[in-house]
Amino acid sequence: MARKGKLMSDRHQKIMTFLEEYQLENQFSPSIREIGNAINVNSTSLVDYYLRQLTDLGYLERNDRVSRSIRIVKRYEEDDLPSGSRISFSRQDVVRYPVLGRIVASEPIPVPGSDLAYFDPESYLEIPRKMLPSNEKESDLFVLEVSGDSMVDAMINDGDKVVFRQANRAVNGDMVAVWLSDNDETTLKYYYNEGSRVRLQPANPTMGPIYIDNPKQVHIMGKVVMVIRHL
Repeated sequence: MARKGKLMSDRHQKIMTFLEEYQLENQFSPSIREIGNAINVNSTSLVDYYLRQLTDLGYLERNDRVSRSIRIVKRYEEDDLPSGSRISFSRQDVVRYPVLGRIVASEPIPVPGSDLAYFDPESYLEIPRKMLPSNEKESDLFVLEVSGDSMVDAMINDGDKVVFRQANRAVNGDMVAVWLSDNDETTLKYYYNEGSRVRLQPANPTMGPIYIDNPKQVHIMGKVVMVIRHL
């Protein structure tokens, strides 16, 4: 049964329309990737978020452990609910972060002109507030796109978007965005202070650690809060 006092958003409607048309044509449900492509959302986490809401509202059933297991149990129709009883997610329910630049998950590389390469104003990421940790202050967060595969064992792949909390200090084992000021380079690695030097440790068994003999050139920019996978 649908929850009271909420109105269905355009994306929920698009998902339901796509699911009905896809299943009618193919006799099985689409993948998360196909749903994302259909509604122009490139984050599997965000698509999953919308599907969970539709499941809670009684429109869908799904088995999270089985791919292509989405089943429509109630068809969406524009006027199937009384006025004021549909689901609504206003812009206040979604936080929009500009993608400030690209962080390298490989060997550190120079970034011309600044510690981060600024993306164009159209590069942004929408995150439902419910996906953000409750103890995080929204204004302290920023988003970078990952380039490289040195953190694949930490489930961070090339093209993923990483949400960071602004920070200038880290403890051993933190996954951080680092700016190496001597060479104006940035990288994403695990941080370890070993006294006279800093070790930046990748999460890829084919790559070795990076040792920085001058700890003063290591500037922590932020700690990883969450990863939004790229489709």
